Amino acid sequence: MAQIFRAGKSSKQRSKQVETVELQIDSLDHQGRGVCRHQGKVGFVDGALSSERVKARIHAHKSRVFEARTVKVLTPSDQRVTPFCEYYQQCGGCSLQHLDASAQLVHKQQAVSALFDKFAGATELPWMSPLTGQTRHYRRAARIACIYDKQNDQVKLGFRAAGSKKIIEIDHCGVMVDAFADGFDALRQVLNSHPELRSVSHIQLCAADNGAFVLFRHTRVVSEQAKAHVAEHLAVHNWQLIWDDGKTDPSYDILPAYQSAGVTFEFKLNNFIQVNRDINELMLKQALDWLALSGQARLLDLFCGIGNFSLLLAKQANEVVAVEGVAESVAMARQNAHTNHIDTVTFHQFDLTQPLTEATWFHQALDVLVLDPSRTGAYEVLRQLPLTQFKQVLYVSCDPVTMARDAALLLEAGFVVDKIGLMNMFPHTGHIETMALFQRR
Repeated sequence: MAQIFRAGKSSKQRSKQVETVELQIDSLDHQGRGVCRHQGKVGFVDGALSSERVKARIHAHKSRVFEARTVKVLTPSDQRVTPFCEYYQQCGGCSLQHLDASAQLVHKQQAVSALFDKFAGATELPWMSPLTGQTRHYRRAARIACIYDKQNDQVKLGFRAAGSKKIIEIDHCGVMVDAFADGFDALRQVLNSHPELRSVSHIQLCAADNGAFVLFRHTRVVSEQAKAHVAEHLAVHNWQLIWDDGKTDPSYDILPAYQSAGVTFEFKLNNFIQVNRDINELMLKQALDWLALSGQARLLDLFCGIGNFSLLLAKQANEVVAVEGVAESVAMARQNAHTNHIDTVTFHQFDLTQPLTEATWFHQALDVLVLDPSRTGAYEVLRQLPLTQFKQVLYVSCDPVTMARDAALLLEAGFVVDKIGLMNMFPHTGHIETMALFQRR
């Protein structure tokens, strides 16, 4: 330690001496990073695969672990493939393009199994077939970063680099749907064609069933003349353009919408929706099939958003009580229920991080629970709910660590894992989406 940190050594010199090492990769973690051991520490190595020997640059040290990035693969895995994107390892969007697409699913299932074993003591999981779709051009929505570079008098546009605010300028994206995949250069050109457009801080893209929508978020006033200029320049793309100054609600000529099982879901671009339309459709169908609700079921749907699960489940249940913390989502969910003439669901706005006993719906007698939380999971919610009243719990997860942690509470409360399956919502990334059905013993 004294030698590494003694005075007179620059950080660059220290980096050359100790930070580039050869590593033997033993396995992958749940984020798709290579896991190894080196000098008594556990290492997590971006860009490395199990069984590979790599040269890596260490960029973060902790007491027992370190983090590194692969700079050269010395002995490649049989599952290594050539990434299809020229911006790979620059853009922060995809992180697993170097791993064969089918192997990605195997790895993710193994990662979830390991986490259930670690946190919940569940060693034999009843895995169902994963929900899969296209592995390219699957993403219907994205947020594009924009910044005006004064030095070069240019607006830069693209995705953020991994773990950085730096913008990686791109011309096309292989995971965006066709409506937007090659539209980046057109957007960049129009932002650089009028000085008022330098104030655009980001652009939100969303391809709905009824059109492709582009929202410009701007921090200063953009005149009607400038907006008309943008509309003319982008007319060939047939995009629906929306302007958002952050002070007033954006105006929509028509609301974006998607359909599933005969239900129309309208939304605004500040509402959360699943970005993979095909997998969302399969996910909703699987939820209906797994729950197999009787017409007498009374269901509680927490973290309900715009009603993605609630409205379909309400068509098969006696009653659905749906709860969401975001006011704008609750308003849209109620509108969707009205539009679809569904009157067996009631939507409540409630902050689910607060004590549940304060909620008007908390003491209702309900027998099925549906959870679709954010990455933070539903631990505090599950601790407070009277779990003994539920016969089934359907847990939809976007983070396997918090799901496994929460599963321990359900198993302790007398449930068993009846079914579990991956949903390949984000191919070529480290994100793992899982659905699990817990049945009371």
